Amino acid sequence: MKRTSRRFNRPTLRAVLGRGHLGVALLAAGLAGVLVTLLGVAALRVYANHNLHLIGRSINYTVEAAVVFDDSAAANEALALIAASEEVADAKVYDNDGVLLAHWERNERGLLAQLQTLVARSLLEEPINMPVQHMGQRVGHIELTGQGGSLVRFLLSGLAGILICTVLSAVLALYLSRRVFGDIIRPLRHLASIAHAARRERSFDRRVPETQIAELNELGNDFNALLDELESWQSHLQSENESLAHQASHDSLTGLPNRAFFEGRLIRSLRNAARHEEHLALLFLDSDHFKQINDSLGHAVGDEVLVNVASRIRAQLREHDLVARLGGDEFAVLLSPLHSREDAEGIAEKIVASMKLPVQLEGGSHITTSLSVGIAYYPDDGRDPASLLNAADAAMYQAKRERRGHWQVAQTER
Repeated sequence: MKRTSRRFNRPTLRAVLGRGHLGVALLAAGLAGVLVTLLGVAALRVYANHNLHLIGRSINYTVEAAVVFDDSAAANEALALIAASEEVADAKVYDNDGVLLAHWERNERGLLAQLQTLVARSLLEEPINMPVQHMGQRVGHIELTGQGGSLVRFLLSGLAGILICTVLSAVLALYLSRRVFGDIIRPLRHLASIAHAARRERSFDRRVPETQIAELNELGNDFNALLDELESWQSHLQSENESLAHQASHDSLTGLPNRAFFEGRLIRSLRNAARHEEHLALLFLDSDHFKQINDSLGHAVGDEVLVNVASRIRAQLREHDLVARLGGDEFAVLLSPLHSREDAEGIAEKIVASMKLPVQLEGGSHITTSLSVGIAYYPDDGRDPASLLNAADAAMYQAKRERRGHWQVAQTER
């Protein structure tokens, strides 16, 4: 029991390979993401400082006249016009005596603004100072503090990129581990599943696929060869069983279903008709003068006539109708479902008419025969197989008595 417990607690090869690939991929993605982000921050820091100097020069040119004329209102207006549209957190303009002439400050609150201020203080230069000159003379100076919005957006996008790369790396690692798993473990599992299917379900048509590993591929080929032999044996056995079943349920001469098969189908059809309140018809057919043909021309000719009669009857039926040879020269036809009596009588008329053409015999001669047909309807003429067969048989004999080679409907007392 202890051995079994320890064996069940051991990780599978697939799990080990999957964890290894996943760990390596996540570590590589994390390190690469951090390195790229740091390099990007360094590059963006240089760009942001350079951009801040450019903004300072623009402000310098804009407020030059206001500083010369000591116009505080004009200086504030010019300063706000530029600083509001750039990444500037705080901007101040001083005259040559150090007196504050204009001041603009970005009034943003919230967590994002605090984060931008923190990043700007950490990564950007101290507030830059640039002189304001007029005609080559210093008339004042400006002081700018960057906002750090670009850095924050880059850091956030970098974190998102790291997260996306980590997810993609995890997916890639799982994919690679599954490929390794497929090369090593999948052939064994295929072999095991096919062996189980052959043993439990007698499914011999499945085959072990080829694999890149030579030993496993050779084992699979040997197993497939064994399955080929088993499938061939099973196919031969099924063919023999089907042949025996067909012989048990069909007439060997005409190939039509025999009496047992017909009666079984009739029972099921009657049950279905009773359940769905449908109608059906039963035709009882008998060859006229068949005994004289057998006695005068021989049984071989009689067999030819029966085969020809069976073929002609089958040719007049609908797709779902059934014709069977009950024995000797007697046939029965089951018409189900039946929409109207005219349908059954039309089929009976077609069967009778088909016998008017002479039967061509193998010796080149021909012979003319006919059929007498009795028709019984469910449920009017019978509700069970025996009564329906008796009614159709009686109608057939009535047709023989009145006029051979015609059909007659059962005259059941109601």
